Amino acid sequence: MTTEYFSSRRTIRKYKNEAISIAEVEKMLALAAEAPTTGGMQLYSAIITTEESLLKQLASTHFNQPAAAGAPMIVTFCADFNRFNKWCEASDAVAGFGNFQSFMSAVLDTTILAQQFNTIAELNGYGCCYLGTTTYNAPQIAEALELPRFVVPVVALSIGIPDDDSDKAERIPAKGFIHREKYADYSAERISNLYQQKEMLEANIKFVEENGKQSLAQVFTDVRYPKTNNKFFSKVYYDFIESQGFEWCR
Repeated sequence: MTTEYFSSRRTIRKYKNEAISIAEVEKMLALAAEAPTTGGMQLYSAIITTEESLLKQLASTHFNQPAAAGAPMIVTFCADFNRFNKWCEASDAVAGFGNFQSFMSAVLDTTILAQQFNTIAELNGYGCCYLGTTTYNAPQIAEALELPRFVVPVVALSIGIPDDDSDKAERIPAKGFIHREKYADYSAERISNLYQQKEMLEANIKFVEENGKQSLAQVFTDVRYPKTNNKFFSKVYYDFIESQGFEWCR
């Protein structure tokens, strides 16, 4: 059954130079839309990009990472209250969705849709990679895709025919994130045990050495996701979300 799929699935970052059927992707998106959504509002939009010049433009917003630069298709999933607001206006209903709570509802809807699509695509033989850089350069993505007010990029997926034998990503043991009844906080010993297998992988040991660090955690804090970058891109995304019509309560 699907148990085997989940236990063996891999993120694919390299694709064959083959076009992807837009019609087939649209069918998979329609299936993905059967997923749960806030109040049945479907607060999302998915934008399929295959045109070469636009793909190059989008790839640059994702820092030209191989999974983006070499993909035959990128699907950008956006939190979208534009459509619902316009329906309300056309129906003489006063919309009050330009706030943090509404934005988070749209983000949840969008994320659920994206993951449902990812699963369906992989079950149909496609490879996918989440482009976590979507929130970093949201203003540039919005400009490229001509996103109107109340539409905000949340996540993008590259998709294609797999041409990649990447190893299965490591995960901490399930007991490390499953809590019974109440949250059980982590002792230093438990943390060490949970991350030991991850830290001892040959690829991660090499990763630490190549970056001149003393631990894998330092690679995450000092190289991959440093505080200065986190603060900078947080402000970029925060300001963009506000400019799109979602006001924050301060």
